[in-house]
Amino acid sequence: MDKNDLIRKWLAGELSPEESDAFEALEEASFYREIISDAAAFKAPGFSGGADYPTLEKRLPHKRTPERKRNWVRPLMRVASVLVLGLAMYYLLFQENLVRIETGVGEKTTITLPDASSVALNALTEISFNESDWDDQREVQLEGEAFFDVAKGATFVVATSGGNVSVLGTEFNVRHRDKVFEVRCFEGQVKVVSGDHTAVLREGDNFRISDGVVTSGKNTDLHPQWIQNISDFQRVPVAEVFAELERQYDVKILLEDVVTEQLFTGGFIHGNLELALKSITEPLGLSYSVNKNNEVRVKPREQ
Repeated sequence: MDKNDLIRKWLAGELSPEESDAFEALEEASFYREIISDAAAFKAPGFSGGADYPTLEKRLPHKRTPERKRNWVRPLMRVASVLVLGLAMYYLLFQENLVRIETGVGEKTTITLPDASSVALNALTEISFNESDWDDQREVQLEGEAFFDVAKGATFVVATSGGNVSVLGTEFNVRHRDKVFEVRCFEGQVKVVSGDHTAVLREGDNFRISDGVVTSGKNTDLHPQWIQNISDFQRVPVAEVFAELERQYDVKILLEDVVTEQLFTGGFIHGNLELALKSITEPLGLSYSVNKNNEVRVKPREQ
């Protein structure tokens, strides 16, 4: 069989046992395997596709000089290997200095950052920061809800997928759950940037984006109530209230014929499911039942 046809069939994985023996007998066989192996290892991110013979043929010598070809391919592959190894080592070192804290259902915790700033994490919240770069960049990544008491110093940034909060030293609460991004300033001043929206909050101000709708208002308390084991709400959809109930208690809320868009103002305590459910359902004219699977069925109260 012609050598070129043999290589084409090898690339397509169509060699018969006899043809496979013929291919292995080629002087350049190991060289071809190296090219395919190295190309697979170093192809650009986001690109996929197998090698074809015309592409491979352009890289092959037209004369039978495979050793000369190997002379520059091997050093090039060594350089690429060193670069990849260097990137891998940098990534591992970066990850080694990345601090990540998570809370579970109904769990809260307070941590101290390298500059003595403190952060209280609400249930089902994750926060991360790079400890080695902290002196140069005070920044944390947040998903969930947390209350920050920031020590004075360089700009402190709380980054979420819903928006960023920048401060110098103050007390504030950041909440990012699903489609809700909310910031409450309890002391000092904070800058909030979310998409095209920018706001400067002073003590007592709050800023909220829910399903793309921006609202602002005033805090009713000196500190977030969840730190005192109370979840409080000011004119928020009832679906959001029940979602928070699920985070504080290991239950699944099943809503039957409940208008989830209706607004709720009030709160519920943590630690007593029955009292929490009554605090939500009674003002809204709803009833509930709890089954053995920790499912709570909520529906309009029968008249």
